[in-house]
Amino acid sequence: MAVVTGATRGCGRAIAVELGRLGWTVFVTGRTTRDRQSPMKRSETIEDTAELVDAAGGRGIPVRTDFTEVSDVDALRARIESEVDGRIDLLVDDVWGGDQFADFDGAYWDSSLDDALTLVHNALDTHLIALHRLLPLVVKREGGLVIEVTDGDHDEYVGAGIPYFLAKCGIRAIGRALGAELKKYDCVGMTVTPGFLRSEAMLDYFGITEETWRDAVGKAAPVDFAISETPTLLGRGVAKLATDPEVSRFAGKTLASWTLMNEYGLTDVDGSRPDFGKWMAEVRETGKDPETADHSLYR
Repeated sequence: MAVVTGATRGCGRAIAVELGRLGWTVFVTGRTTRDRQSPMKRSETIEDTAELVDAAGGRGIPVRTDFTEVSDVDALRARIESEVDGRIDLLVDDVWGGDQFADFDGAYWDSSLDDALTLVHNALDTHLIALHRLLPLVVKREGGLVIEVTDGDHDEYVGAGIPYFLAKCGIRAIGRALGAELKKYDCVGMTVTPGFLRSEAMLDYFGITEETWRDAVGKAAPVDFAISETPTLLGRGVAKLATDPEVSRFAGKTLASWTLMNEYGLTDVDGSRPDFGKWMAEVRETGKDPETADHSLYR
């Protein structure tokens, strides 16, 4: 039995679906339903995700939950306790909700302070609320797994603005702390990250589709987009972690989608093996011209 927060779209949705493919029951949580749209103003809904979980072979249970509201999370916990004997085998914490508040270009002191504080609130407070209320259902028995989802597998500053950096580093820090704290209960805590993600929102941002994205590389989208991946790659990695009897070896660590891909021999939906970490290390960080680099070496 799993709970996936932020399961409306992106990696959260893909993770929920891949768990469904394993036959799991998944509580699909997020803010957007068919009757009520979140401030993200996206079309994807938790009901859509739950139906995809069902179609994959699992059982999807959509529960609208705003993780900035403690009462919402309390209601989610009460429902879990009533429907599945109050146990959580896997908690995937993928709440974000910060895209529209991020300023990637200007100086921090010239940006909106309200936006900065809202980004951090949506990205970090939500995780703390979810963990405070739901961890008791994870540690009830041995073998529970908690996976935080972030952006990036290290804490070096590479731009993107101070609030965004703080939020994503904070999630990795939570994962490290969970690795130590949950070990006391014979459970495991850790963090994962995707690479350059071809999420629904990212495709819309570049004005492309999953079918046309290759034609946009170096045009509508940057050259690095050639090494992009679908959310399914990380979803498949999380599914492997969830069924790995030796997952405790990763306690406290942050594992990237490409690390999981290489560890478990995974591919993306098109059969490719996009290694964004290798691309960054061998091309971007060495100063090579990404325009002339052989993209096929990293897929």
